[in-house]
Amino acid sequence: MQRLFQSSGLIHADTSIARGMTIEHLDKDYFSEFFKRRYNEELKDQTVPLQQTISNMNLGSDGYLNLTGALLFGISPSDFLPEFTVKAVSYMGDNIATELYIDSRDIRGKLERIYRESLHFLMSNIKMLQREQSVNSVGIPEIPKIVFEELIANALIHRDYYISAPIRILVFSDRIEIISPGHLPNNLTVENVKRGNSNVRNPVLSSFAYHIIPYRGVGSGIIRALENYEDIEFIDDREGNMFKCIIKRKMHF
Repeated sequence: MQRLFQSSGLIHADTSIARGMTIEHLDKDYFSEFFKRRYNEELKDQTVPLQQTISNMNLGSDGYLNLTGALLFGISPSDFLPEFTVKAVSYMGDNIATELYIDSRDIRGKLERIYRESLHFLMSNIKMLQREQSVNSVGIPEIPKIVFEELIANALIHRDYYISAPIRILVFSDRIEIISPGHLPNNLTVENVKRGNSNVRNPVLSSFAYHIIPYRGVGSGIIRALENYEDIEFIDDREGNMFKCIIKRKMHF
């Protein structure tokens, strides 16, 4: 029944109550800074109680934070929602069936931190190419940074939060995989999203994330990634209930 309502757009995971997270788990300093930046007003000057402000912004209700409020503004959301994190591993070869790896991290915290640390992990585990630059240059990333920016943002915002599983980032010698829980919603197909079509699975999270991470929310992320790096494959695995981005490495090393 939940899936039926979800597919019809009547309910969304991002507004469901985050288990155990009350208004006391709100990072008030962080939230105050966001409020000032977003609305050009001081939170402390509001005439209604904080609990009402949170409810008015659709970040929670009855003294509890919802998933959006928790992931964006909670003090330590991963303590209560450990499944909504990122597990990142950089392997030495091209196969996951090995005990040998270069780097491995469980990336936790607010969504902004998860985004930032995931991006840092990927940029730290790819090659920097000299090309026409001088010996003293830092090099050019083998895969443009904007590709990772767009695909990580899409994974965090559009994943299915009804599925209790982390996003996985896997770096292999020949490819990079970003695997999100949940297949494409409704009748969306890979060809649809490559042409800019979108179906917002988490509308409240999406509306706030636009002001926190580099996320535009207009269906342009995958288009922008492909414009900057063509060798990306997208797999909508409906049987496995996941969406996979495979970025091919061009073996410059």
